[in-house]
Amino acid sequence: MSAEGVGPRAEPDVEGAGWRRDLLLGGRLILRQPARGHRAGTDAVLLAAAAPDGFRGTLVDLGAGVGAVGLAVAIRAPEARIRLVEIDPEMAEAARVNAALNGCGERVEVIEADALAPHRARLGAGIAAGDADLVLTNPPFAEGAAGRPSPDPRRRRAHVIGEGGLDGWIKAAADMLRPRGELVVIHRADALPTLLAAMAGRFGGVSARPIHPRAGDDAVRVIARGVKGSRAPFALRPGLVLHGPDGRFTPEAEALHRGERVLRP
Repeated sequence: MSAEGVGPRAEPDVEGAGWRRDLLLGGRLILRQPARGHRAGTDAVLLAAAAPDGFRGTLVDLGAGVGAVGLAVAIRAPEARIRLVEIDPEMAEAARVNAALNGCGERVEVIEADALAPHRARLGAGIAAGDADLVLTNPPFAEGAAGRPSPDPRRRRAHVIGEGGLDGWIKAAADMLRPRGELVVIHRADALPTLLAAMAGRFGGVSARPIHPRAGDDAVRVIARGVKGSRAPFALRPGLVLHGPDGRFTPEAEALHRGERVLRP
């Protein structure tokens, strides 16, 4: 499983000039994405699948990139209101284009802002209103200078979290949510202790589901859910296995990739 899992079905050279058009959810979601580097795939599909069927509230896709997660929910939930928060102006513009391509621009707001900016700055940008019902986020996986930083500034922004780290990112998500609002995060499996520490005191009723490439393999991802202000205990859910022995998606993973099933973290 790569950094973004199995890639979407591509229509190469449709966009040109370093961009391409990809299809997710069995072709129902059209995404204009960079031809190279960070692209939405399995991680985005699984995160979007955590939104409940018939969701009607306000959803924030925090660190939205080209808008894959939020727009996937918009397609499944036609009464949802979507906010896509993205720091990179080029990716934010691609998210606007994608909202229009998928016919949901009127329900989608794209906000160019830094999730790790000071609270006052975030409030001024409109991303700390405390009125969201659900925040979905796939934070950058690397802390600070961990690993070998990419020379591509876009890739660094996508993969390396800024000052404040995961704790700051989860705090920003909590600021956006109304009381009893829900947060769902997908992250590296080995980061689960750090993620749970960041959620502690802000979220309760936390549950986590490990994601395994194949049966018997160690988990490579974890998807976790929490309720703002809850005091309910932690629950560890059964793992999700993505591939069978033949390398094909399991029936559950296939249904998730087609947008035909909800994933309960």
